[in-house]
Amino acid sequence: MSRPPIRPGSGSPPGRRCCRATPGSSTAAGCGPSAFTTASPPGCARAGSPASARPWARRRDDHPTRLGAAPGRGALAAVSAAATDGRPVVTASAGNHGLGTAFAATRLGARACVVVPENASSAKVEALRGYDIDLRLIGDSYDAAEAAAVAIAADTGARFVSAYSDPDVIAGQATIVGEITDLLSEPLRIVVPVGGGGLASGVALAAPDRVPVVGVESAQSRAVSASMAAGQVVEVHVGPTIADGLAGNISADAMTPAILRSAGVPVLAAAEDDIRAAVCELALRHGVVAEGSGAAGVAAARAGDIPADLPTVFVVTGRNIAAETLTELLTK
Repeated sequence: MSRPPIRPGSGSPPGRRCCRATPGSSTAAGCGPSAFTTASPPGCARAGSPASARPWARRRDDHPTRLGAAPGRGALAAVSAAATDGRPVVTASAGNHGLGTAFAATRLGARACVVVPENASSAKVEALRGYDIDLRLIGDSYDAAEAAAVAIAADTGARFVSAYSDPDVIAGQATIVGEITDLLSEPLRIVVPVGGGGLASGVALAAPDRVPVVGVESAQSRAVSASMAAGQVVEVHVGPTIADGLAGNISADAMTPAILRSAGVPVLAAAEDDIRAAVCELALRHGVVAEGSGAAGVAAARAGDIPADLPTVFVVTGRNIAAETLTELLTK
């Protein structure tokens, strides 16, 4: 199995801002599409927690406003690699990776076709329409969109870029680790959402020994953890979930389950009610608009599944939630 080249020491971009959270706050959440925070997780402050689990806030305001999602890192790396030989790219996405691909293609002057399900989030589809790409809505699930994207790439000679199982995508996603470890030199834990496992794989490969990594899936879509347990990719039932960016099966040749299993990364499940509550808590208590997929780690913390023994970094991977969905959650 080939692995992407990861440079754990890669630094963060200029212009970052960091501030200490208000002492005593139960969590500290950053703003922006890939905001991350270390803190005692919401709902998980426990008597006797070590003093080292102090809250920090890390603002990430340097991502493009239109993008609104962390997967731009991996997409930018993959589109850049494809652009060196002038090949167009084709990808499938629940929305956020597609936005990253569209942004990268626009910036690099590359050609891109993005396939999303017909029932994709309206917020993500609307954002995608703002880019000069070939946008296609195909099928009623991520699995159908991915199959269509693979076929389009084969027919046109374009490079198919998996949203999760592509070495360049994984390497690009890994760059977030350098930003975190530049900020925090002590032992800490990183919690990341898991859909296809690309972000979690990149983080796991780049994280130093002092930084354990935890992945969190939606309980309605557990393709990665099931494949890790089986030792091979298996198909699972995918139920309805507000975490649409984490929903779907993975390709038969996906490398991510093997990477995560080899790295010893536990992959937990967040219940739907906990994800919805996490979206509300981030918005109402911390002023952070997060889609369900981005709030999965915080949801697991609310359920008491994340230990409070270390400073914990929650990577919030997207804010692309439809206005009507957020309104419904906040007014219930």
